[in-house]
This record gives sequence, C-alpha cells and structure tokens, in this order.
Amino acid sequence: MNDVMFWLIMAAAGLAGLLIATQAALAGWRGWLELKRAELGAARDAAAPPTPGSRIELADLKERVRKLEAIAAGVDL
Repeated sequence: MNDVMFWLIMAAAGLAGLLIATQAALAGWRGWLELKRAELGAARDAAAPPTPGSRIELADLKERVRKLEAIAAGVDL
C-alpha cells in the first residue's frame, strides 16, 4: 500500500509541475505576442503621414539645428 501511495503522490506532483510549467510558458507566449503587436502598431504609426502640426514642429527644429550649427561654426547670423 505504501508503494502505491508513493506513486500516486509522484504522479500528482508531476502533474502539478507540468501545470505550472505550462502556465509559465503560456504567460510568456502571451507577453511575446503583445510585444509583437506593440511593435507592429509602432511601425504602423511611424508609416502614417505626418500631420500639419508635426511638419511645423519639424521645420522649427530644423531651423534651430541650423542656427546652432552656425553658432558652432562661428558664423554671425
């Protein structure tokens, strides 16, 4: 009887371990899928045409960079 109980306990422990490993793998898989969805969403957003407001901001930043380069080169504006 003692030998049977040992094997039942070992089988239950094995199943519990398998369940824990399966849950961990499933959580990792879902996290990886969410990461890929976020990457695809970011790529889709980056490929979208810029809005008029962002073009103005970009032009302003380019002007600032041009002025800073002129200052670094020692050119008076």
